[in-house]
Amino acid sequence: MSDENKFIVTPKDTKSVTMTIRIQPEINDKLEELAQKSNRSRNELINLALEFAFNNLEFIDN
Repeated sequence: MSDENKFIVTPKDTKSVTMTIRIQPEINDKLEELAQKSNRSRNELINLALEFAFNNLEFIDN
């Protein structure tokens, strides 16, 4: 796997806002497993995943 496709986890250094979301049970299970393996909170991992998604997003306007 090339470095550009890796999900790289680094220390948290900013404050955040609170929001509520709904996710599929399967995604929650994967998130819980990764949180346990990485010793990071679900919140930290979700923020990292969203940042990765936005940094690699291509929006196509119909």
